[in-house]
Amino acid sequence: MVSEFQSRREEEQAMKAAGRMPPGQSLTQKFPVLHYGPVPKFDPATWDLRVFGEVKREMRWTWDEFQALPTVTVTADIHCVTGWSKFDTAWEGVRFRDFIELFGLTPAARFVITHAEHGFTTNLPLEVMLEDNVLLAYKYNGAYLEPEHGFPLRLVVPQRYFWKSAKWVRKLEFSPVDKPGFWEQAGYHNEGDPWKEQRHQHRSFF
Repeated sequence: MVSEFQSRREEEQAMKAAGRMPPGQSLTQKFPVLHYGPVPKFDPATWDLRVFGEVKREMRWTWDEFQALPTVTVTADIHCVTGWSKFDTAWEGVRFRDFIELFGLTPAARFVITHAEHGFTTNLPLEVMLEDNVLLAYKYNGAYLEPEHGFPLRLVVPQRYFWKSAKWVRKLEFSPVDKPGFWEQAGYHNEGDPWKEQRHQHRSFF
């Protein structure tokens, strides 16, 4: 009888052979919970999402208004900076590239700074955010996200280590300049590309 460990190892080897496993990663069947600070409480009556900065029109959505926007479902592999990868995860939400069409960007917009609960931020170049599979997601595997996984709204950016996929999103800032976020200021790599193993900043001390 094939053990659970052996089965996982075989699947992991298959993912590596298929070119889907970034260097330094290992497969998980679970969905580990990693975040800084407590899980925030959600009140649908007061929750909102705002966009500001280099936009043609600043806008705000209530929870009901945001859920009324057209959604897509994306299947993607996700990779955590701590070393685990989870494959074929299914997310539903508003495609980011479509979302920005609702308010428009100025030519100066080059970076997206995601502001989440508890003052958490993370940063990404606009060009990365415009990939087809980048979502503002509120469902996972057909059900609403669990609070510890970011409900009511989290960013999903499969091309980057998963700390860039901020949980509990509240504001999106469009900026002409880069603004390193919480983990980036704490020493994580500013880009966070799992295929380049951009886990931490490389600093020289003299």
